[in-house]
Amino acid sequence: MELAFLLFISIVVLAIIFDYINGFHDAANAIATVVSTKVLSPRIAVIYGASLNVVGALLGTQVATTIGTGLVETQAVTSQVLLSALVSAIVWNLLTWFKGLPSSSSHALMGSLMGATAFAAGSSSLHWDKIIEKVIIPTFSSPIIGLVLGYFVMVALYWLLHKVSLPIVNRWFSKLQIISAGYMAITHGANDAQKTMGIIALAVATYYQTPFHVSAWIIIVCALAMGLGTVAGGWKIIRTVGSKMVKLKPLQGFAAEATGGTILFLTAHLGIPVSTTHTITTSIMGVGSAQRFSALRPKVVMNIMAAWVVTLPTTFFLAGGLFWLMQKCFTLP
Repeated sequence: MELAFLLFISIVVLAIIFDYINGFHDAANAIATVVSTKVLSPRIAVIYGASLNVVGALLGTQVATTIGTGLVETQAVTSQVLLSALVSAIVWNLLTWFKGLPSSSSHALMGSLMGATAFAAGSSSLHWDKIIEKVIIPTFSSPIIGLVLGYFVMVALYWLLHKVSLPIVNRWFSKLQIISAGYMAITHGANDAQKTMGIIALAVATYYQTPFHVSAWIIIVCALAMGLGTVAGGWKIIRTVGSKMVKLKPLQGFAAEATGGTILFLTAHLGIPVSTTHTITTSIMGVGSAQRFSALRPKVVMNIMAAWVVTLPTTFFLAGGLFWLMQKCFTLP
């Protein structure tokens, strides 16, 4: 019983660490554009984004429920499964952060959970219908929606404002972009922090043998961990998303954040754990391509898309391998 409790505590601590890393890894999702357009200084932007990430994380548990009960059979989840999944997701997040690639923390966590569970109890322990509906289809559809919607929002703004002088447009949208960045930060917190809530709630249900439930303490701890992680920054990824991929002005930054935030608001409400990284990045791509397709930097875009493609399968097998290794080396409850 003592070892089981220590494992439970270890899982909770690792989940909080993952949430913190998610905060600085995905800080770019909320504040990259507002920093790159120089509307806010980096220091003020991270504090602003972190505060609203916390607010967003307190707004619901639909995504947490999907992570905890929708992807895998809860009976197949053990301490070894959760440990393997969390270590795998943390390793992938740190690796892509070090490389400055805005890969998906959400896909890293979901791929790891599915991989560890499949290696532990077989592929039948995965809810394939829900995985297709809430992971695979959104993996491809949310970036496409972000790209297309970002393009048309930008075209519409160009059409509405084509007679307004550029200095006035920049002055207006320097103010409006503060609002859109806040909107993006809230929806980012509502989507991403809930994924860790789902893992911790699953650990509680596994250890205490109780029904899955996201308690208030889990919500508060995950919200604060993500907020602190966002304060820590993640400047390599902010630089990639905010300036390397396409140069943005306040108008373009507003369009990208409004597009990405709206997609995340709707998916969080529906309990769909989409990648916030994919959503805002493709929104930026869509906005940039509305200026001209040559505004996009193909090499940077291809590197980002390659990271997207490999995240789910890599973390699936990484977590599976870690589970196999743990099973061979240790006898754990």
